[in-house]
Formats: sequence, C-alpha cells, structure tokens
Amino acid sequence: MKNPRILTVLALAFAASAAFAQGYPTKPLRLVIPFPPGGSNDVVGRMIAFQLSERLGKSVVADNQGGAGGIIGTETAAKSTPDGHTLLLVSSAYAFGASMYKLPYDPATAFTPVALLGTGPVVLAVNAKLPVNSLQDLIALAKAKPGELNYASAGVGSFQHLASALFKLQSGLDIVHVPFKGGGPAMMDVIAGNTQIAIGSLIQTLPHIRSGRLKPLGVGSAKRVPALPDVPTISEAGVPGYEATNWWGIVAPAGTPRPVIDRLHQELTVILASSETKKRFETEGGETAQLSSEEFGRFISTEIVKWAKVVKEAGIKPE
Repeated sequence: MKNPRILTVLALAFAASAAFAQGYPTKPLRLVIPFPPGGSNDVVGRMIAFQLSERLGKSVVADNQGGAGGIIGTETAAKSTPDGHTLLLVSSAYAFGASMYKLPYDPATAFTPVALLGTGPVVLAVNAKLPVNSLQDLIALAKAKPGELNYASAGVGSFQHLASALFKLQSGLDIVHVPFKGGGPAMMDVIAGNTQIAIGSLIQTLPHIRSGRLKPLGVGSAKRVPALPDVPTISEAGVPGYEATNWWGIVAPAGTPRPVIDRLHQELTVILASSETKKRFETEGGETAQLSSEEFGRFISTEIVKWAKVVKEAGIKPE
C-alpha cells in the first residue's frame, strides 16, 4: 500500500511544477552555444533562438562560450538554475567529449533532452586555388606529397576533427591536422590558403562554396544533397563507405520541470515544422528532424558509442 503522505508530497510537487510552467517564461532566456561565432553551431543556434523568442514572447539571447571543445560552455549550462531559462545548444561534439576528456559533468545525467533540431552532412572542400578538381585529384596529390597537405578543424575533439579523422582512416592518406579555436577561424584559414582542406558541416561551409572561396569535392551523406546536386558523395567519389553527419539539438539542465521541457519541445516542434525553417535548413544543406524528447535522449546515447569507436581507432588524444 502506498504511503498517503508520500503521495501528497508528490502531488504538491507536481502542482507546483505545473503552476510554474504556466507562467513560464518569466524573463529572457539564454541559449548557450559552446563554440565561437561562425561555425555551424552558431548558425543553427541563432536561427532557432530568434524563432523561439517569437514563440515564447521573451528574448532568447544566444550566448557564445567557446573553448575546450565545447566543454566550457556546456559546464556553464550544466551549473545553471534548472528553471528553463538557460538552455544549451548541443551537436555531435557533445557525443565526443565522453570518450576524450575527463568531464566536469556527466553527459548522461547533466541535462534533460528537449529536442533534436536537424542534421546536416559534412562536405570536403579545399582552397579554391588548390590544383585539384575532384576527390580523386586530391587523393593523388596527397599520395604524391605525403605529410604536406593540412586539414583545418574547429579544435581537437571537434566534429570537424573526428569527421576528418574518419576520412583519413578510410582513405589511408597522410594529411596533417591543424586545430583552431572554432569552426569559423578554421574555415578562414583554409580560405586564406594557409591550410588546404576543410571537412566541415555543409551548413557552415556552403556560403563559402557559393562565393567561390572554397571548392567542394564530396559530401559526407549517403546520397547527394539538393544544395549541391553536382557534387558526389565522398563514398562514391573514392572513399567507399564514408559517412559523417552532424546534428544539433537543445537540452536543459537536469532538474528542469517536466512541464517546462514539454512546453519547449512543443514550441520547437512548431518551429521545425514550419516551411520557413525547413527551407532555411535545406538552403544551408541540412534538414530538420522530429524526435520526442525521450527518443532524442536515446539518439545521443547511440552517438556517444559510435564516435567513441572513431576516437579509439584514430588514437585521438586531448591537448
């Protein structure tokens, strides 16, 4: 027989939580983006923050806190008051941390999943002046000059780094990693020609491809993407089986009231279902996604296992 006192306490707690959610939000929200401006996390985060502001009737401020492969910003969010007014933009990089670093938070318990926002493949692009016009050309050049070509990334343990490490493993090429503090600086270095190769999210790289400053040689999806219909997949272009897709989502500090999580999920679902958001993602080379909060949590767990294998096989160590 259940203890009536316990049932009363639980009922009161639920009622208080529901009452709080009805008045939510009571002040502007902060969306922590754990990477510097310019990368795919920043692009997606700011797009969603703007639209969520309109849905909630309160400002949603994008707060870039880069450093340590996303750990600094993530720790800030993890320690925030769990009242739904601080959220965290997570991506594939969130799944890497557990296998690379001794984290100041437990990725399995520090946050409550809210919603998966979208996915987007990587694209392998090179400096526009590099004398190659296909992935086969690049492979031939890299084999002719082992150790002389460099690839830029957003930092050790970033999605760019792991996607590039996977490419290096599967292609067998001797190319050198040059880490930067964020995807934006990494991309600018390839555009400047100091490094030659970038394997980054299509949503981040596409503007530079369209401007002619970068040359695309292959996409990391299982099939060609509408944004670059003439660019082959990396798998069909010369590295069979290669596939790397980034993803972005929203989580809240553990302990955030369930009614608040449900409200946020509901609003984000409306945003992601809108033709405007779908078109924006597609224009940038990605696509929106629809999962329940629980399904998103299971998805994150699967990603942690998948990329831990890449980290181990590539021998990636934190700086």
